[in-house]
Amino acid sequence: MIKISIRRTYRFQEIVNTFLKNGFSHVLFRLGITERRAAAKMKNEPLDMNLHNIGQKLNRTLQELGPTFIKLGQIASTRRDLVPIEIIRELEKLQDHAEPFSFEEVQQIIEKELGNPLDELFESFNDRPLATASIGQVHAAYLYNGEKVAVKVQRPDIRQTVGTDLSILKEIASIIENNTDWGKLYGVRAIINEFADSLLSELDYETEGRNAERISRQMKKDPSVYIPKIHWELTSKKVLTMEMIEGIKSDHIDLLDEQGYDRKLLARKLVNSMFSQVLDHGFFHGDPHPGNIYIMPGNVISFIDFGMIGVMDDQLKLQFAKLIMELERGNTKGIIKVLDAMGILQDETDIKSLQKDLGMLKTKYYDVPLKNMSLGDIFMDLFGVAYRHQIKIPSEITVLGKTILTLEGLISKLDPNMSIMDGVEPFGKKLIKEYYSPSSLLKSAWESVSENAEILVNIPRDFKDISTAAKKGKLKLDINLRQTSFILRRMDIISNRLAFSVILLAFSILMTGLIIGSAIAGENNMLLNLPVIEVGAIVAFLMFVFLLFSIFKSGRM
Repeated sequence: MIKISIRRTYRFQEIVNTFLKNGFSHVLFRLGITERRAAAKMKNEPLDMNLHNIGQKLNRTLQELGPTFIKLGQIASTRRDLVPIEIIRELEKLQDHAEPFSFEEVQQIIEKELGNPLDELFESFNDRPLATASIGQVHAAYLYNGEKVAVKVQRPDIRQTVGTDLSILKEIASIIENNTDWGKLYGVRAIINEFADSLLSELDYETEGRNAERISRQMKKDPSVYIPKIHWELTSKKVLTMEMIEGIKSDHIDLLDEQGYDRKLLARKLVNSMFSQVLDHGFFHGDPHPGNIYIMPGNVISFIDFGMIGVMDDQLKLQFAKLIMELERGNTKGIIKVLDAMGILQDETDIKSLQKDLGMLKTKYYDVPLKNMSLGDIFMDLFGVAYRHQIKIPSEITVLGKTILTLEGLISKLDPNMSIMDGVEPFGKKLIKEYYSPSSLLKSAWESVSENAEILVNIPRDFKDISTAAKKGKLKLDINLRQTSFILRRMDIISNRLAFSVILLAFSILMTGLIIGSAIAGENNMLLNLPVIEVGAIVAFLMFVFLLFSIFKSGRM
């Protein structure tokens, strides 16, 4: 424990000193990370308010601090809802390169992880790495069956280094959140915790292997996509052995042309495969840069490196599809409605001002042909609006935005005339059509009625709990008067919907009783010359349709 404490203290001081050295003394002091005397040592340092310069200094600082901070900077470069664009442009230049570690260390890690000598595991093993990064490096090798494989080996002690850095970052995040309004508004601690989970997952090569296999299962019906096979008997948390992909890097345009590949076909296949992952399955490759996409014979696309993955649940997929449709139509009110349905509009959000900024985006893209629209640029513009209005976009959407931007860069090289908007639109329409299909509507309605019934059943117990708490003097109320009318309105809607559901249920039970009773008695169902059961069925159906309509009109299933 003492060693860990000493290491952590030393690393914390190293981080602070690196930021001080690169001109962030004023920032550290204002955040409460350093004391006044530490900032005083830099009293001759001018206060630089130029965001471009700040971005350059931040890039240099993160690069010096190593892998954890490089990864943090790369993630921050996707958050245009949190970080000014001038700083983002500099963070996008962060390079995840590092000096290779020795073959002796590679051999030691493999043998320790896999439990056998290297020459028993592989027929041959190239001691020179194919690629090197801050977390690990990749070597080519041959198995005893003659198959060529790529072996990714994790850098020695990287887990310990990253673990120490993450614990320090969490402490710094707490300081920022406690001392700044910005930190409270955006929940810096939650952001860092999310980053920590993502980075620790990337350090687990078994997770990366499972990611690869999941995407392989998703795309198994698409012969134009190939995912390399994982050799689990030669894989651990620190070693990943997978089939070597022999192909051409997707941005080597001259070589693709020389060997007769159809670049337009490749572009279309690539877009289809990515949006199939996103909108059909909600689990997608989160870093589709040219180095992670190879072209194989037959115009087959192969993805590699599944350390960074994007995930979207059904609701988020639907809202994304709706957002695409509203962006295409230039419907600012529709966009605001989608953002509200995502739950990301704050009570303090100035809707009129937001609508005005979105209107400016509408003007920017007005009359622009669909094929000339850049979905990545539209999303980045949207994230810029979110930043100005202090709207926190879900991290899943920001990862998707960055993925689309990266993908568009590659598509523009393969087929300059293709627009991703052309590719995503059919998937979005298909998803919305499926969501509003009769079977899906019935399922959603039943779930809604079940939830409302559960709330109704629990009301007596909840009132009892409230009464008990009130008698003991433990009842606390925290009501924001600005929200009171909204809360009362929502409660009124919920109570009306509950009452309507109960009436519909009671009516249905009554109709069932009539049907059973008349069947047993063997009598007709006429009352005042009217067919009671038929009329009742029509009334029940109309009530059910009205309930469905009111639920879907609210936009909150």
